[in-house]
Amino acid sequence: MNNFSIKNLFEFNKTPLNLLVAVLGIVLLGAFLAGAAYYILHGHHAFNVTRQHPWGLLIAMYVFFVVSSTGLCIISSIGHVFGVEEFQQIGKRAIAGAIITLLSGFAVIALEVGHPVTMIIYNVLTPGFTSAIWWMGTLYGIYLVFITIEFFFLTIKVDHKWSKIFGIGGLLSGLAAHSNLGAVFGFLISRPTANGVFYPVYFILSAMITGCYLLYIIYGFKYRNDYPEQLKAMFLKLNKILGMLLGILIFFEAWKIITALYGTMPERAETILHVISSPTFIFGEVLLGMLIPFAIILFTNGQAIKPMVYASLTGMIGIFFMRYDLVHDTLIYPMTMLKRSEYQLPPTFLEYFPSATEFAIGFGGIGITIFLFYVAEKVFNLDPDREH
Repeated sequence: MNNFSIKNLFEFNKTPLNLLVAVLGIVLLGAFLAGAAYYILHGHHAFNVTRQHPWGLLIAMYVFFVVSSTGLCIISSIGHVFGVEEFQQIGKRAIAGAIITLLSGFAVIALEVGHPVTMIIYNVLTPGFTSAIWWMGTLYGIYLVFITIEFFFLTIKVDHKWSKIFGIGGLLSGLAAHSNLGAVFGFLISRPTANGVFYPVYFILSAMITGCYLLYIIYGFKYRNDYPEQLKAMFLKLNKILGMLLGILIFFEAWKIITALYGTMPERAETILHVISSPTFIFGEVLLGMLIPFAIILFTNGQAIKPMVYASLTGMIGIFFMRYDLVHDTLIYPMTMLKRSEYQLPPTFLEYFPSATEFAIGFGGIGITIFLFYVAEKVFNLDPDREH
């Protein structure tokens, strides 16, 4: 098979699952275009964000997509960067996924920013070296360049020496960009629930877990749970890696809650108590995102592959709630001085629910991802070459 061909682009195997995913992708992609058009006509008034709650669903979806990208890049580097044989076969497909999810994240955040072209121009002309958000944009731009060139040498040129060099660059820039994204939250001194060293490390950990979930979903869809023996060997190792990562994440979350509650610090303790009693945390983050996949790995001794595909679907739903709660929970307790000086009222938890436009753009990003994955699968040979 050629490494690049557009002949198969319009060939479509009409199985029920393929048709279901195709319809889902078309609906979500249409929703994104409709939401984007409505936003262009009405501006930020189309969103339910406010001055008191300035970040909303689109920020959460942006984080969701870039977490996915970084996670796929990290897991793929186990093979073609660090030379673990079982993981070399996923390199091209994982890096393609990293590029696609990053582009989807950029598409969503571009509409949240409002003037993305102006932002890029001034990002270059007037760099803010003390700004974590400036570093976030710059590092993700560098990361995109590295993984795109890495994909070129993996798929088009097929030069594993250069793909490894750019793979190392992609891995390091991805880690730097993603930990810096965590620092965007960790540097929020006025928000006690976010401020601290927790988030830069937590973002890398959750990214690796997200990358594992996505690999189960991608290959589960491709092979319909009828895997080649080499792929089975890879997934058995991935089960153990994911189990270890989930165990660490559970302890991370537990200590985050304990340290926030200890001493009943005003605002911080109140916010955490409010957060951990919400359904999105209990059923979303904890049950779907962590406990179900961890229990399957634990009770099957890491030998279950097919159940992990379905557990990864619930896991990705949980990852979404992690990202949504991350943004919303950081802002639900209003800044005390602002609340009192403007309204002469005691602080109360803020209410926020995304608008239809935010839902259309945010979840429409998933439609972009599905569409680009389809194109990548048809145009490029993402299967391992004979050398691997």
